[in-house]
Amino acid sequence: MTRTTRTAATRTPPVRTSPVRWLRRNAVVVAGTLALCYLMLPNVVVLVFSFNQPKGRFNYTWNHFSTDAWQHPCGVADMCGSLGLSLRIAVYSTIGATLLGTLTAFALARYRFRGRGATNMLIFLPMAMPEVVMGASLGTLFLNMRIRFGFWTILIAHVMFCLSFVVVAVKARLASMDPRLEEAAQDLYATPLQTFWRITLPLAAPGIAAGALLSFALSFDDYIITSFNAGSAVTFPMFVWGSAQRGTPVQVNVIGTAMFVLAVLLVVAGQFAGGRRRSARRTV
Repeated sequence: MTRTTRTAATRTPPVRTSPVRWLRRNAVVVAGTLALCYLMLPNVVVLVFSFNQPKGRFNYTWNHFSTDAWQHPCGVADMCGSLGLSLRIAVYSTIGATLLGTLTAFALARYRFRGRGATNMLIFLPMAMPEVVMGASLGTLFLNMRIRFGFWTILIAHVMFCLSFVVVAVKARLASMDPRLEEAAQDLYATPLQTFWRITLPLAAPGIAAGALLSFALSFDDYIITSFNAGSAVTFPMFVWGSAQRGTPVQVNVIGTAMFVLAVLLVVAGQFAGGRRRSARRTV
């Protein structure tokens, strides 16, 4: 028997995997993929109908392909004005909620004081409370204080709403940090301010960034709390709701698609930057 014959004789046949066994082994991956497709389906529909030329007022049925809405995204009266208002409120509320939330998270994670447990419970209340309750409560407060509804009342309401999410994100990041890194910096004669700027803040930055991005998304997307505290001001979600009663313009789909693409690009850029930092640490 030659060497080739012996090799062929001793070679074991490939094991065939049954579909049931393969599905059982990859059930989590399949379920995750189906859930992701289900979540992305509305965004795909919005993207497709942003290129539609509707027949009539409502953009619910496909007529024919057109890029007119993309060429004139502000072709609908007051839409870009409401979009600009939503963007300004989202930016300002993100800055305010991130600053206050980060300071609160450091206080809750690093210090022991009287009422710390009650503060923790109060921080979680806006997250567990229905938005209609918070919106109505703030609206009643502004009415009793005779504050005129408008930009500032929306901004205050959004900061209060987003604050809890920033605190939770930053506090989780602080809990996972190794305190020995800060102790090592102090052993190397770093001042408390130097330790904070060079060690603590860079380590807490991912949690702060996550809280800021979440605040921006929640503020830009909010309708319920805003509707109780807006007065005559019209944000982009309120404009979309109002236009849906009369006929949804295609430009709404254009703005929605642009915001979705921008969010995806930010997430991809963040993942890419994080991957490069991890690769740089491994090579050092």
